[in-house]
Amino acid sequence: MKLVYKGKTKDVFELCDGSYLLQFKDDVTGTNGVFDPGANQVGLTIAGISNAGVRLTEFFFRKLESAGVPTHFVSADAEKAQIIVKPAKLFGKGLELICRLKATGSFLRRYGDYCREGQALDFFVEATLKDDKREDPPVTKDALEKLGIATGEEYETLKELTKKIAAVIRGELAKKDMELYDIKLEFGRADGKIILVDEISGGNMRVYRRGAYIQPLDLPAFLLEN
Repeated sequence: MKLVYKGKTKDVFELCDGSYLLQFKDDVTGTNGVFDPGANQVGLTIAGISNAGVRLTEFFFRKLESAGVPTHFVSADAEKAQIIVKPAKLFGKGLELICRLKATGSFLRRYGDYCREGQALDFFVEATLKDDKREDPPVTKDALEKLGIATGEEYETLKELTKKIAAVIRGELAKKDMELYDIKLEFGRADGKIILVDEISGGNMRVYRRGAYIQPLDLPAFLLEN
């Protein structure tokens, strides 16, 4: 294996056959010891979160593939906290789409004068560039075109895929009496198509049950074991 990227919550290795191995860590993003999927720094370490993340990622990717969403997923090993994925070319140095169903987190911090905690946002989509030094700046459709990161048509595809994925995940959570507040997704290009990449776990979404926030490590028990 060849290490190609050392990240905050996972490392990426290139394998001999051209596929990639994602090695997940027990580190999560946050500030002052509080988990925040929108943060751009490691805030705390949660033992077992890597294994839980792989279990959830495999579950959600298989559900999305059944729903016709193209992804980079190949296989997973939860005990080793590893996922094998197909290669994909990122948009720029990384482009993330955030789908917000309820106001919370950074959205509430920015727009708190105009909304309340938990206010319905009806699948509102934001795009941000992965850039720790610049604190993952928000980016518009026009800016993506001007900067040569994505075309206007690609942006619309990204936006619709983000909404579709969020709807699938919301539906799966609702089966277990849980509610999706927001989710952060990343996409790439492969074989001429836009595909979902990275992970889908408790570390990149906020989920509530009966008004109470569910910690990322607890999410697999609620979703997969009850």
